[in-house]
Amino acid sequence: MKNNGKVGIVGHGSYIPRNRITIEEIAKVWGADPKSMEKGLMLREKSVPGPDEDVITMSVEAARNAIKRCGINPKDIGAIYIGSESHPYAVKPSGTVVAEAINATPEIHCADFEFACKAGSEGMYVCLEQVRSGSIKYGLAIGADTSQGCPSDALEYSASAGAAAFILGGEKVVAEVLETYAYMTDTPDFWRREHQFYPSHAGRFTGEPAFFKHVNACAKGLLKKSGTKPEDYAFAVFHQPNGKFPQRAGLSLGFTKEQMDTGWLAPTLGNTYSGASPMGLTAILDIAKPGDLIFMVSYGSGAGSDGFVFKITDHIVETQKKTVQTRAMLDGNKKYLSYGEYAKYRGKIKR
Repeated sequence: MKNNGKVGIVGHGSYIPRNRITIEEIAKVWGADPKSMEKGLMLREKSVPGPDEDVITMSVEAARNAIKRCGINPKDIGAIYIGSESHPYAVKPSGTVVAEAINATPEIHCADFEFACKAGSEGMYVCLEQVRSGSIKYGLAIGADTSQGCPSDALEYSASAGAAAFILGGEKVVAEVLETYAYMTDTPDFWRREHQFYPSHAGRFTGEPAFFKHVNACAKGLLKKSGTKPEDYAFAVFHQPNGKFPQRAGLSLGFTKEQMDTGWLAPTLGNTYSGASPMGLTAILDIAKPGDLIFMVSYGSGAGSDGFVFKITDHIVETQKKTVQTRAMLDGNKKYLSYGEYAKYRGKIKR
């Protein structure tokens, strides 16, 4: 039953909590210069999950939006993979809850993925190949996180929350996957051991020998493998741990700011970890036109990158306005929190 036609995204969805906290609000608590922090990280504010929101609830919302867009029967989904660093349970899958919430069949393959911030793109990669092989009709891949940052640490200014969901299939494809590429090494730039609440990182080491090495190597490999050049693309999106890194990486590869702007959510969203580049992709899919080429490279500490080349088809027009779009969630209906409310919501106050 091998699928010999187009294979790719047939539906996409996202979810962003309405709560926000500004970089200025965090900085004043710790005596930091807010303008310096904003300029250095290219961040203005970030999303914050409410007390009743976690990876599962956000994944359900994003998945429901993806299903609304493509209109498939959830019982035709043959696999669900949720990539995250912040699954609510250490031992209990998130995917089984999501499967029941969207009314999927029990005859489904389900797994939770972890590879730091590229766990979401991992799920996309696996679903894609299962559909391509004909073993499943549709696969649901989700990247979601309620990312953690230790109080006063640089991560606290960026660690945020959000989810992106993609249904991969071979019928009415809206974004055909033309090529993929992956690159990884054992580079320990970021980690969190068992029972530790907050992750540790290697400071500036997370940039040069980690993020930029892997993103650039993956991007160059993908361009070579696909026989394309940066100027061939309408849009490009890279992992965005802050506002500065994806811009620097993209420009160094030959992409323009205009190509990256649509998927560049970090300045007002923050770093959604496993959802970072996938959420940028959802914002692009919300406005892309038939024939557009999209370039995407994720990044996960530890360390590795997944790359995808997408080509938009005529079916995109049928799906874009069927449910709420990413930018609408990002820019509207915000509720700003004080640092005290934020600390309470994120469990930073310990008894």
